[in-house]
Amino acid sequence: MCLALPARVVSIDADNAMATVLLGEVKKSISLALVDDVQVDDFVLIHVGYALNRISDRGGRAHPGPAVVCSH
Repeated sequence: MCLALPARVVSIDADNAMATVLLGEVKKSISLALVDDVQVDDFVLIHVGYALNRISDRGGRAHPGPAVVCSH
């Protein structure tokens, strides 16, 4: 099973395909290499330092905990 966390994008470094996200009160640097068209204030699901996909603002705020995104 894989878990991903919803996080809000607070800044983007487009030259390096990286972003800073906010997880509660913690800021973390993540890679945007796997997703397109992410902008500041978007919510993304993150797993092991990568944004897996963009999710709705509603979904990001409604589920502050982990989400199951795959199962083995």
